[in-house]
Amino acid sequence: MSQHREPLSRDLAATMLQVAYQEAEKGLHEGGIPIGAALFTREGELLSSGHNRRVQEHDASTHAETDAFRRAGRRRNYADTVMATTLSPCWYCSGLVRQFNIGAVVIGEAENFHGGHDWLKELGVEIMVLDDPACTELLGTFIHEHPELWHEDIGL
Repeated sequence: MSQHREPLSRDLAATMLQVAYQEAEKGLHEGGIPIGAALFTREGELLSSGHNRRVQEHDASTHAETDAFRRAGRRRNYADTVMATTLSPCWYCSGLVRQFNIGAVVIGEAENFHGGHDWLKELGVEIMVLDDPACTELLGTFIHEHPELWHEDIGL
């Protein structure tokens, strides 16, 4: 899937992740699940951002990555884009990355949930897991305080 190009810099990836993290905080303050995402060009231009709105919109399909993706509008090609997300993408969101050929995914953490990013990497998507402590703590605290809502979100 990915073309031959320079790998993303860790500094740029961390900057992208901060936008996703701010979205996760918004979701938490709205009473939702604190997972955020943002779609960027490979050069770092923000195309859109969003957060998990399953609770707020009573819509099981509104995950953070899909929210950010929908808000980006229509593009002819996504290979030059980067999805930054606070959490390893679930299979649904990994499928979105695959379907639309998003070239890279920056992941805040994969400790609270390990989704489909290994599969995406096998398919040639550039994957960068930052192991960000703030992302891990934000969702970990939420899971501890709201296990029933978390289990609903991940399909348990």
